[in-house]
Amino acid sequence: MALKRMDNVGIVVENIDAAIEFFTELGLELEGRAPIEGAWADGVTGLPNMRVEIAMMRTPDGQGRIEISRFLAPPVVADHRSAPVNSLGYLRIMFTVDDIDATLARLGKRGAKLVGELVQYQDSYRLCYIRGPEGILIGLAQEIGQRRQPA
Repeated sequence: MALKRMDNVGIVVENIDAAIEFFTELGLELEGRAPIEGAWADGVTGLPNMRVEIAMMRTPDGQGRIEISRFLAPPVVADHRSAPVNSLGYLRIMFTVDDIDATLARLGKRGAKLVGELVQYQDSYRLCYIRGPEGILIGLAQEIGQRRQPA
């Protein structure tokens, strides 16, 4: 048996509308939004009486997704939103963009804050980390220079 694909990355937020707006501004598309609850949801998460609202966001190429969740019950038990990049567990999501400067300007209007600085790695990438809605850590990369074609 072989792995088929990575389906999605899940992020828990307090303000799902702001998160949807932010990721839409980044370039993801809202695929759907729905309440989730019931015995099957309780069973898969291990959380009795779970009630959550989710929004599924899709990357423009259709290959990647982010599942944004707002828990209504049970209450959220931990908050890792301000954890630095060397924290255990969830680290960040990285997106490749066409124009990192334009992306930073657009996302800055939605409250994104640069973490550290925008740097260049060799002749390959311009890179930075930003904090998005609710402190979510996001990496941005812009490919630069000549790319080698596969043989």
